Amino acid sequence: MDNLKIERIKTILSETDVVIVGAGAGLSTAAGFTYSGQRFDRYFSDFAVKYGFNDMYSGGFYPFDSAEEHWAYWSRYVMINRYMDPPKPVYQKLLSLIREKEYFVITTNVDHCFQKAGFDKHRLFYTQGDYGLFQCSVPCHSKTYDNELQILSMYQAQKEMKIPTELIPHCPVCGRQMCMNLRADETFVQDEGWYEAAARYEKFLEKHHVPEHKRIVLLELGVGANTPGIIKYPFWRMTAQNANAIYISINLGDATVPEALLGRSICINADIGKVLDAFV
Repeated sequence: MDNLKIERIKTILSETDVVIVGAGAGLSTAAGFTYSGQRFDRYFSDFAVKYGFNDMYSGGFYPFDSAEEHWAYWSRYVMINRYMDPPKPVYQKLLSLIREKEYFVITTNVDHCFQKAGFDKHRLFYTQGDYGLFQCSVPCHSKTYDNELQILSMYQAQKEMKIPTELIPHCPVCGRQMCMNLRADETFVQDEGWYEAAARYEKFLEKHHVPEHKRIVLLELGVGANTPGIIKYPFWRMTAQNANAIYISINLGDATVPEALLGRSICINADIGKVLDAFV
């Protein structure tokens, strides 16, 4: 880890009032929400033996033999990745770093870790959905539904990789099966809360991201190349357009920046948790 870069970031953060955080899967990975290896084996070894996949992400797309099995898998998946806390306090450390700043978070993560760590929910924009929400699988209407009680019931009642048929969630409007509110295809529901969060983010940018404003930090954490148009490219563009903006990327193995922005950026290829330990 580059201590000189760490000290430079400390100085920059101490001199700015505004921080825009862009967070990807690498942030939750640093907090211990890993989707393969020991954690996968602990919760999904039976599915691995039967179907041959070796990570949770692959299992999420698997065409299971029945709806009962599909929801046995997903109830475990959501229970451990949404309703259980991550084993490492990475999100809490991030909050302690920016709590006193004017901040906003845009994230592709769907595990609710920001709110569980104490971030202001009105300063969060979850662009890709939420493990804690169901939607109609068609969808027949643009509304989402909290799923905590249903997920808990499925998680507790499943046996031999199946849930009781009566626990399969159905749309209250059309009766078809529900599905997770995750952006996987064109059926993703952007509900009223999604649009309100998007509007708050745009209002924040309009207020703070102007060339006349004093220093603003665009802090990118764990963002890969899967959906660069949501966070990475906009952050690069905002940095290029604002001479007072500083782009900071912390990402194990994937912290990059265009050559044109090298003079106003800091990239650290290291574990996010360890870097935050050096700040707080």
